[in-house]
Amino acid sequence: MFEAKLNEASLLKKLLDAIKELVTDANFDCNEEGINLQAMDNSHVALVSVLLSHTGFKKYRCDRPIPLGVNITSLQKVLRCAKDDDICTLKSADDADILNIVYEAKNTDRISEYDLKLMDIDSDSLGIPDTDYDARVIMSSSEFARIVRDLSQLGESVRIDVSKEGVRFGADGEAANGSVLLKGKGPIGKVSGGPVSGNSKGEEGSGDGEDEDAQPNGTGDGDEDEEDAEVKKEKTKIKKEKTDDDVDMDEDKDKDEDDEDGEPEVDNDDDDDDEEGSDSKKRKKKAKGSSKPAKKPKTSKGKGKRKSGNDSDDEGEVDSVIIEMNSHVSLTFSLKYLVNFSKTANMHNRVQLYMSNDVPLLVSYDFGPGYVRYYLAPKIGDD
Repeated sequence: MFEAKLNEASLLKKLLDAIKELVTDANFDCNEEGINLQAMDNSHVALVSVLLSHTGFKKYRCDRPIPLGVNITSLQKVLRCAKDDDICTLKSADDADILNIVYEAKNTDRISEYDLKLMDIDSDSLGIPDTDYDARVIMSSSEFARIVRDLSQLGESVRIDVSKEGVRFGADGEAANGSVLLKGKGPIGKVSGGPVSGNSKGEEGSGDGEDEDAQPNGTGDGDEDEEDAEVKKEKTKIKKEKTDDDVDMDEDKDKDEDDEDGEPEVDNDDDDDDEEGSDSKKRKKKAKGSSKPAKKPKTSKGKGKRKSGNDSDDEGEVDSVIIEMNSHVSLTFSLKYLVNFSKTANMHNRVQLYMSNDVPLLVSYDFGPGYVRYYLAPKIGDD
């Protein structure tokens, strides 16, 4: 028995949108670890590998490994009947020839149920060898999509060069040539190896975020600034209490003198009160001004200046380019495939490119409970 429940049907929609250009029929291999898919395009130039871990499901049960052979186009048609926020449940009995799909609306009592016919697809599981790559580039997935889309207007191939200068994308066409250079932020590190399963957001954030955490405002140490601000706050509180008490005492004294003499004395005391009041206001303003820098590290959540425009950690890293390189790498790939790969940008706002000379390019989109990875063979010579 197989049963998997997703909080939102939009995740499956995005996955199918990502692979529909490359794959027509595929087996979703289900086991206790999650749902896997491996398939090659018809020309055997590109391979796609998808993982949805069991941790990403609201409920997951798989008594024994079971392949679900589906036609991607047919499955897309069924998924279009669901709203993005519908709860989606996939069910299939052992040796069954249908996949039962149920949508539950969160805000209404609507429940939709569909049966998709399964297919017998002969496909050998392709063992992807562990590869030690010479270069790794982490960049914005939307920027990657824009670059390959723009260069595809000039030619059919793109040359990707990773060097100490940065990563350069170049295309040569009959009418025009073009190139885009992205310089990495921070020192260029060494590639530790190939990708691992799950989300690599922790690796991305550890490149140059520590130095910026140490100096959230660009001056001095963040902890010292916060301690100084706290000391100033305490001093400000004491000063405010003292000045308030002094004013009250002066007012009572003025009233007593007015009762005794019958005439209010307003020459010196009022001036003193005004001066003390203005001094207390100045102190309050200074205290407020000194306390503001201490609040900035809290709102930045440890990302320092990389934090901009959005409170999420991922958004703060979108504009940065991280390059890890063991040696210079220069390879040429088909832009048609890279444009198709880039449509996965809606899965995650960061993309990782792994490269080695004479080795297929790995384009990886790692998101919370899984990943979508593409392998593309390089072009050799004029082929």
